[in-house]
Amino acid sequence: MKKLILSTALAGAMIAAPAVADTVKVGFMTTLSGSAGVIGKQQENAVKLAMEHLGGKLGGMPGEVIIMDDQRKPDVAKQLANRFIKSDKVDVVAGVIWSNLLVAIHQQVTRSGKLLISANAGPSTVAGAGCHENFFSLSWQNDQTPAAMGKYMQDQGVKEVYLMAPNYQAGKDMLTGFKSTFKGKIAAEVYTQLGQTDFQAELSALRAANPEATMVFQPGGMGVNFVKQWNQANMNSVSKLFSVFTTDSTTLPAIKDAALGSRHTQSWSPDIDNAINKKFVADYKAKFGGYPSYYASQAYDAIMAIDYAVGKAGSTDTAAMRKVLAAGNIPTTRGNLKMNTNHFPIQDFYLREVVKDADGVVTVKTVGTVFEDYADSYAKDCKF
Repeated sequence: MKKLILSTALAGAMIAAPAVADTVKVGFMTTLSGSAGVIGKQQENAVKLAMEHLGGKLGGMPGEVIIMDDQRKPDVAKQLANRFIKSDKVDVVAGVIWSNLLVAIHQQVTRSGKLLISANAGPSTVAGAGCHENFFSLSWQNDQTPAAMGKYMQDQGVKEVYLMAPNYQAGKDMLTGFKSTFKGKIAAEVYTQLGQTDFQAELSALRAANPEATMVFQPGGMGVNFVKQWNQANMNSVSKLFSVFTTDSTTLPAIKDAALGSRHTQSWSPDIDNAINKKFVADYKAKFGGYPSYYASQAYDAIMAIDYAVGKAGSTDTAAMRKVLAAGNIPTTRGNLKMNTNHFPIQDFYLREVVKDADGVVTVKTVGTVFEDYADSYAKDCKF
């Protein structure tokens, strides 16, 4: 059953089995409007697919997922969290793409006694001393993916790199993670505006700096515009481009051939060889007409983790579900996921390359493994 819910400045969709007293309720927050809406749409698609695969149930009980648009605004995210907790009375709050939004609702949700499960954002501020037992990440800690890229570039013998990311928590974490493993010269560290679409000024400054390599974090629509403008300015003749969270299935349909051959690091790939991932990718392509992105895979994994937690716990009791998730061994598209002491995953990170598949569709393939069972560096500071 699908039902639209409209309220002042907010719009969402409810995916549910018929409501009964023992219904498992999940409030899923994502971004469905504006230039970042392409990311949220992938997550919404994946949540719908997960519920279809689970037969509308979570842990064997009727399941209801309320999907709402946070509009990429912290104040709206806080309103939604309040609604989920007090009005909808959900058992779990999940989703959240942007780190600044997760930071905005982290205490609000965790201190309410509800589980907060991130399907993307992994800010450092909630991984170490600011951690909470009711928070779990089903994605990664922000530093990890760029740390894998830093190691790859270090191993490739790159001596100098120009860094660029949006000016918010995730952008800062990304560059911190990169610098933790790359030991060469940092030519510059540039922070752009979140949601920026015109990078001409930054590209002019980069051209003047003439660095050996450039590493950028520009997700969603920002990545589309950055890569297009990079190619239009023939910047490949100036510097070799590396990226994280910039060329993926949310951006490749727009970037297309301009991204071919580019490499990036990630903890998931559509060609990971396990039964859950194969079914997820095949069914997503068949249902929605394109490859899923890691945003979609993480949203799917978050729903599957909730199903696993409720099923193993035998109830929606927060403490019981928390115990199940903290033990790890969670079935996901990445395999059975291990969980660190700060409730962030311990997982592999891959090197991926943008290619064309047998049908001529631009996608990504795994070309190597940079880290195996990689744990974030903040767990040692987390004390529950």
